[in-house]
Amino acid sequence: MSTPSRYWREIPQRYRLEANQCEKCNKKYFPPRLVCPECGNRDLKKTKIAEKGKIISYTIIRVPPSQYKDQAPYAVGVVKMEDGVKVMGQIVDCDFEALEVGKQVKIEFRKLFNQGHSGILCYGYKFVPDF
Repeated sequence: MSTPSRYWREIPQRYRLEANQCEKCNKKYFPPRLVCPECGNRDLKKTKIAEKGKIISYTIIRVPPSQYKDQAPYAVGVVKMEDGVKVMGQIVDCDFEALEVGKQVKIEFRKLFNQGHSGILCYGYKFVPDF
């Protein structure tokens, strides 16, 4: 179980879409890494990922885990952002019939869930159509 202080420490990657970019080979990584898997370099700088991209894969979840039962069916996809970073997330606000590989989407900041009855609100990103 996450505590409020632990949750807020994770803000950069969840709320500002912070990634790392290798100073040697220029590859970007989201979520951030300590070591570049491409070249082994440890000199990484903070950067922000692009906010738009194209769907490269998706699926419709019809039988979800118990904590997401009230959201089913829902779409989850892998999106290749304009800067080449691949991000997985829920795709919302669209008809499932309109989804297809190659469609343009953008990232929006949204409420994800409540943690318990009196727990903290958890926010993060979801993809919305940009077509």
